[in-house]
Amino acid sequence: MYSIALIIFIITYSGIIFTRLPWVNVDRPSAAYFGAIAMILTGVLSFEEAILAIDFNTIALLLGMMIVIATLELDGFFAFIAQKTISFSRTPLQLLWIITFTTGIASAFLVNDAVVLMFTPIIISICRSAQLDPKPYLIAEILASNVGSAMTITGNPQNMLIGIYSGIPYVYFLLHLLPVSIIGMIIIVVCIKRMYSHTFETQQVLQYSQNDYEYNLSSMIFSVPIFILITLFFLLHHVLDISIPLIALAGSSLILLLGKIKPSKIIKEIDWVLLLFFASLFIVVKGAEKAGILSLFLKFSHFNDSLHSITLLHAVSLVFSQIVSNVPFVILLGPTLKYSNSNIIWLALASSSTLAGNATIIGAMANLIVLESAAKSGIKINFMEFLKPGMIVTVLTLMLSIAVLYFYSVANSL
Repeated sequence: MYSIALIIFIITYSGIIFTRLPWVNVDRPSAAYFGAIAMILTGVLSFEEAILAIDFNTIALLLGMMIVIATLELDGFFAFIAQKTISFSRTPLQLLWIITFTTGIASAFLVNDAVVLMFTPIIISICRSAQLDPKPYLIAEILASNVGSAMTITGNPQNMLIGIYSGIPYVYFLLHLLPVSIIGMIIIVVCIKRMYSHTFETQQVLQYSQNDYEYNLSSMIFSVPIFILITLFFLLHHVLDISIPLIALAGSSLILLLGKIKPSKIIKEIDWVLLLFFASLFIVVKGAEKAGILSLFLKFSHFNDSLHSITLLHAVSLVFSQIVSNVPFVILLGPTLKYSNSNIIWLALASSSTLAGNATIIGAMANLIVLESAAKSGIKINFMEFLKPGMIVTVLTLMLSIAVLYFYSVANSL
C-alpha cells in the first residue's frame, strides 16, 4: 500500500507543480482529481474513507463566501468601492496609497482573488485617464491583495482551511495578524515608490475622466447589509457559539433569497473547480497519511512557539509555496500541525504561506489574475519585472511576521 500511495502522491503533486506534463492534458484540479480517484481504485482508501476525508467545514465556508462574493460582484459592489475610494486621490503618490490600502483591506474580508478580479480593470482605466504608468499600481495591487488577505480567516482559501483546522476565533486571528498586514502595506508603498520613483516625482493634480462604472444600488441595498451582518457574526462567532462555516452558509442563503440578482445567475459564478480541487486534495493527503507517507512531515508536529520553529516554518513556506502553491502546501502540512497545540504556529503558517505568494508571479492565484487581466489590456509585466519588488516585499514582510509572532509568543509566556 505504501508504494502505491507514494506513486499516486508523487504523480498528483507533479501535476500540481508542473501543470504541463508530456502527453497528458493536466492542470492542478485535474491532477488532484486523478489522485483522489486513484487512491480509491487502488484500495489505499475505501470510498467511505474518502468521503470522510473531505473537510466539509472548509468546503461549506468556501461555498458560502463564493455565493456572497458572486452576488456582490454582480451588484457592482467592487466597482463602487474602488471608484469611490480612488476618486479621493489627487496626486500619483496618494493614488498609490489608496490603491494599496483599499485592495489590502478589501482582500481581508472579500477574498483576495475576487477583489483583484474586479479592481484591476478599474485601476487600469483610472491610470490611463490620468495618463499614468499602470504597472507600479498593478504590482502594488497584487502585493497588497496577498498581504491584506493574511489578516483574516476569510481573506483567502488557505486561511479558511487553517481557521477550520485550528479552531482559532476570528477576532483572535484578526488582531494577531493585523499589525503584519498594516505595516506590510506601508512597506509595499515605500518599496514601489522607490522602485518607480519617476512615476511619483511629479506632484501634478490628477484629472479623471468621468467613467461610467456599472453598479446596482437598488440591489446593493439588500446584499451589502447582509455582507456586513455576516462579517459581524464572524467577529462574534466565538461568543455566540456559531461556527464560521454555518454563518457563511446562512448568510449566502439570505443573500440568494433577498437579493435582486437571479439565484441561477449567481450559482453559475461559483468556482466549482476550486471546490473539486479542495475535496480531491483532502482525499489524496488522507491516503498519503494512512499509508504513512506523511511521517516525513511529523517533525512539524513538534513545532512550538520558539523563534527557531517560527522562523523555520516561514522559510519552508517561502520555498514550498513557490513549488506547489500555498493551498496544496497548507493541505499537506495541516494534518501534522494539528498535533502542535500552538495557535502561534497556526498563525505563522497562515501568515507565511500567504506572504510567500508575493515572491514570484506564480506564487499566488491573485498574481496570475491581475497579470492576465492586464495583458488583455496590452500591459505586459514579465517575470523579472515582478520578481524584484515581489521578492523585496516578501522578505521584509516575512521578517516582520516572524518578529510580530515571536513577540506574541514571548508575551504569552510571561
